[in-house]
Amino acid sequence: MCRKWLPIFMLFMSILAWSEAFGEKSQTDDVFTLVPYLKIASPLQFCNEQAPIKNQNVQERLEKELLLTLWDRPQVILWLKRSRRYLPFIEKMLRENHMPEDLKYVAIAESALRPHAGSRKGAVGFWQFMVDTGRKYGLVINARVDERRNIVCSTGAVIRYFKDLHREFGSWTLAAAAFNMGEEGLMAEILEQDTRDYYQLYLPLETQRFIFRLLSIKLIFSSPEKYGFKLGEKDYYPPLSFDTVNLTCFQETPIRIIAQAAKAYFKVIKDLNPEIRGHYLAAGSHTVLIPRGASTGFHSRYQEYMKKFLAAQKEQVYIVREGDNLSTIAERFAIPLPALLIWNRLDLKHPIHPGDRLIIYPKSLKSVQKGIDKEKGGASTTSNGER
Repeated sequence: MCRKWLPIFMLFMSILAWSEAFGEKSQTDDVFTLVPYLKIASPLQFCNEQAPIKNQNVQERLEKELLLTLWDRPQVILWLKRSRRYLPFIEKMLRENHMPEDLKYVAIAESALRPHAGSRKGAVGFWQFMVDTGRKYGLVINARVDERRNIVCSTGAVIRYFKDLHREFGSWTLAAAAFNMGEEGLMAEILEQDTRDYYQLYLPLETQRFIFRLLSIKLIFSSPEKYGFKLGEKDYYPPLSFDTVNLTCFQETPIRIIAQAAKAYFKVIKDLNPEIRGHYLAAGSHTVLIPRGASTGFHSRYQEYMKKFLAAQKEQVYIVREGDNLSTIAERFAIPLPALLIWNRLDLKHPIHPGDRLIIYPKSLKSVQKGIDKEKGGASTTSNGER
């Protein structure tokens, strides 16, 4: 054995001996326990379309993807645990639109059922829509809202997209491949290679693997225990539970007001409404999810908290003066700079100017005046911003 590998070999043998001494299975044992999982009974279908797994090349590609999926067992466990939270919404919408249920596995492959999943290319959400494609299929995507993160909105959009792809390619398998690589790119390869058989097309490597990844996920979800995943009912994350409220905001409204009215934390509202970006709802009409049972009395509480918020805004205004910048203002009032940015929807890239009005929520109104008086020779400003 080469000398440079000897220390690594000895370390491996030590770890192996240690794990066996404590009655633990070695990783080598785990590798060999995966072999029986490769015995896949034919037929195997995706969206009721036959996968030719008796073909040696197809079988090899499927086995590779299944092994890679099974090797990442923690990830598969998280897929399964999240499935009760999101898949019922996807399955219901697919049934209502007469779409094959196997399309739900695309969301697992694309995002692992995580609303905030994102890619280096800019794809976001459960179905990993790019901005242009998302907008084309009706999703609102701007600085305030990103409906790619909303399970219902994004699934409605993906259903419309898949219907168009199926009409164009005449196959759900090819539609899924087009979803992964883009319809123009796939059509170009079909024309050049003179075949519409996905399993015989030479495509970008990610797309060559994509259908096999979906088939692997389908195999595991169809029989988790067969593949060594034994989850009890209490092991799954609970389904989403919420009430829906309709709000008309006449101005930008802090999400914390909605959370207070719902008797919930800010994080709870953001988690139920992952499409909302930032700390505020824009002016306009909104449908917001709140915790189950919180809708009783919600609107009266909301109106009460909004009145307090508006009153506080009038009382806690600071007018920017010559020489001010955001950092010095934050320091003067003993508040975090990020809080000042949030309260006023500011960006450090855009400077403030004398005469601008800033909302400040210090620990007490007196600290506003105290902060101003700290300036040497500075003119006094009243709590409502008047000089």
